[in-house]
Amino acid sequence: MSYLTDEIASQPGCWSKAIETAGSAESALPRHGERVAAVGCGSSLNVARCYAALREAAGQGETDAFPASEVPATRRYDRLMFISRTGTTTEVLDALRRIPRDTPTAAVTADPDAPLAREARYLVLLDFADERSVVSSRFITSSIVLLRAHLAAWAGPGPDIRALPDAAAREVARPLPPELAEHTEFTFLGRGWAAAVADEAALKLREASRTWAESYPAMEYRHGPISVSDENTVVWALGAVPADLLAAARRTGAAVITSDADPLAGLIGAQRLSVALAERKGIDPDQPRALSRSVILA
Repeated sequence: MSYLTDEIASQPGCWSKAIETAGSAESALPRHGERVAAVGCGSSLNVARCYAALREAAGQGETDAFPASEVPATRRYDRLMFISRTGTTTEVLDALRRIPRDTPTAAVTADPDAPLAREARYLVLLDFADERSVVSSRFITSSIVLLRAHLAAWAGPGPDIRALPDAAAREVARPLPPELAEHTEFTFLGRGWAAAVADEAALKLREASRTWAESYPAMEYRHGPISVSDENTVVWALGAVPADLLAAARRTGAAVITSDADPLAGLIGAQRLSVALAERKGIDPDQPRALSRSVILA
């Protein structure tokens, strides 16, 4: 059994710990009204994009998300948040070191001894969600759960964040449709913050199993991408997607997957599918081709 399989299955417990951690991390995380930028690479960038959309939708303040290599030098923020599992990614550290010294910075990472943890002003430590697999799963989802729990504390009534671990447990236990592995193309769709969850789902399939996978904000699917869907395609909606859009996908011959589950819980299904596809191809999902746990440049 792969490390990734075990780490995917551990997410219900990790999400519970992330919700608990949110309470003690309040001073490190953005406050109401602050102008914020969230920064990451790869899957961590998807966390940043989820957070930016969620924070603005909650009315908590202007929030941007950037790849670490593309943080604009001319913009000024009240706080920058850097997300990195290992805390050693070159682009993330370079971006952190370019920030004016008087700007508060926060690190969300799994390693307390990493350069990112030492150099950021504030630290949010998710060491319980650290991973041995190159492909990240529980650190990414736990980061999003933590940030959602923090936003819920500021925003008041809304979705019950405390229900997320149980939703994750149901998704871990739910059998994957066996016919999924027969398809060769996967398109993930989401709206709002779930568009970044769709990007993360597609990335897992590409990383772990070298599978053709793409993702779009749901309404963009009709503006070109639908033309490549056919009977070999699975169109997978994470969260609410308009019924007429899904009907159009079905008319192409594609199999369509929908769920009433929270989009983040739905991501677990895509993570599990990435392992199943890798095993079917004889690929080690823990060691993707040309990837490592951290991109460290000379």
